[in-house]
Amino acid sequence: MPSTRISILLIFAWLGLAHAQPAQAQMRLTSPAIAPGAAIADDYACTGADRSPALAWSDAPQSTKTKSFALIVDDPDAPHGTFFHWVAYNIAAGETSLPAGVPQTAEIAGGGTNGINSFEHIGYNGPCPPPGKMHHYRFHLFALDSTLTPGDPADAAAVQSAMRGHVVATAELVGTFER
Repeated sequence: MPSTRISILLIFAWLGLAHAQPAQAQMRLTSPAIAPGAAIADDYACTGADRSPALAWSDAPQSTKTKSFALIVDDPDAPHGTFFHWVAYNIAAGETSLPAGVPQTAEIAGGGTNGINSFEHIGYNGPCPPPGKMHHYRFHLFALDSTLTPGDPADAAAVQSAMRGHVVATAELVGTFER
């Protein structure tokens, strides 16, 4: 019966079950200001202070794989297609959070660069949909195996293009807003 045993081992190996590696924890993105799927407070929207919410992430791939992070916040429910509210990239690999109220300047304290959003401003501008319909705001965090050189000005399309082939993990947090 040795050939049967070898056949079973080969089948398990083929299926990826032999000597399976432990699964790595999935990268997580959280905010003390936004519960997943819940409404975003006016403080983080055009109807209030319009400041960026604090964000924190965990379980990024090991530092030997992650060289930087990128963050893209978008509204897929915008009337004329996806609208980008925040584009940030080259966030230092050692960072695990961004504070509330990141200044709307090109440089992010601690390492990183704010790009151009769909309002044609640098940094974050919060939810500001037309009245009547709930919109979903997706905070996408990308762990990258390199830093990016998307050009200037760096809008969402340029950053997404520069990220191509360099994403090692992603996380998403979705909040809602309605006026």
